[in-house]
Amino acid sequence: MTNKAAKWYWGIPLWILAIAFLAPFAWMLSTALKQDVDAYRIPMQWIPDPVQWDNLKTVLTGETSVLPAFGRSVFVAVLRVAGELFTATMAGYAFARISFKGRDKLFLLYLATAIIPAQLLLVPRFIYFQKLGLYDTLWALILPGMFTVLGTFLMRQFFVSQPAEFAEAARMDGANEWQIFSRIYLPLASPVMSALGILAFVWSWNDYETPLVLISSPENYTLPLSLTNFVDEQGQIAPGLTMAASVVSIVPVLLVFVILQRRFIAAMTHTGIK
Repeated sequence: MTNKAAKWYWGIPLWILAIAFLAPFAWMLSTALKQDVDAYRIPMQWIPDPVQWDNLKTVLTGETSVLPAFGRSVFVAVLRVAGELFTATMAGYAFARISFKGRDKLFLLYLATAIIPAQLLLVPRFIYFQKLGLYDTLWALILPGMFTVLGTFLMRQFFVSQPAEFAEAARMDGANEWQIFSRIYLPLASPVMSALGILAFVWSWNDYETPLVLISSPENYTLPLSLTNFVDEQGQIAPGLTMAASVVSIVPVLLVFVILQRRFIAAMTHTGIK
């Protein structure tokens, strides 16, 4: 098979898959610019007629504007990402490079907690944060997200893969453990940290279940919860406004991935994840 034929052989199925994956986003954008009655039309009308630009205006500047919830989601996501990167890099380095009694058994025990379904922890978290006085605050969403098994695992796998000679040479020059971590290994970990940051941001941004349980006041709603505010006169979900708000909600995720996609791919290569 020639190179040109091989490109067509692999290219056509990939284009078909790409179109299939992009079709829901195209439908979302189309519905965001339609009147509600047109959203249920069969056969589906891909090009809105007329174009309902008021949907975007309403979700951005109307009484139920998503902008306050958008800001709260940014606040929660930024602090969760920063906290997770801090704890995951520290814990990952400790499990990979610092020798202490029971290290490997403790790491396996820590990994085992990943098999616990997240839904089982919602009620204990609800009671715990209620007793701490943090229920119905954004801190109830931020604090648990700062500690994840996957983040620690990714960083530990990266630090294990790095040559031990770096640390040995630094110790001979008089460097302590913190200097070895912060000046040698941490700069090398920037691609993996970027990948972990993307994953943590997406998890936080799309989290609906946790705010649903731990947040009760509309003034503390994050963006996923605020999407349920758009209803019509009959109390039903307004598809045009809901899809317009959804379009606004995916913009930060797309920007983060586009900016950091090269680092994300490099990190997946370093950690051996395919």
